Amino acid sequence: MSELDLLNSLALPFAEHIGMHFVSATKDRVVAQMLVTQDLCTRPDILHGGAIMAFADTLGAAATMLNLPAGAGTTTIESKTNFLGSAALGTTVTGEATPVHRGRRTHVWQTRITGENGKLIALVTQTQMVLQT
Repeated sequence: MSELDLLNSLALPFAEHIGMHFVSATKDRVVAQMLVTQDLCTRPDILHGGAIMAFADTLGAAATMLNLPAGAGTTTIESKTNFLGSAALGTTVTGEATPVHRGRRTHVWQTRITGENGKLIALVTQTQMVLQT
């Protein structure tokens, strides 16, 4: 089963709730898209910062999951977001998560969120803790 098939087979209710779908996935890069809907907007009809962070957090967690040893889990322990632009209602944003560090106890991922025009909307760096069972 490919990494993309694996992510798409998981029950990720929050990702479904925000309308996120995975486009491509490897252990070194996970890409997803999300349509900017009214439910995800602030005023004046632009993507809410919390929605951007949630999108990026889900991407980083999914990327970590692809790199975990059998039986391990993950949780976010730190996240930092630089907001650099905006996304209008009705447009699609793309997130691309790539590894900065993949250790035994923590993983650090950087996620770039871009708009349809390719401009950078946010840059997110997060740390995922590896939970051994």
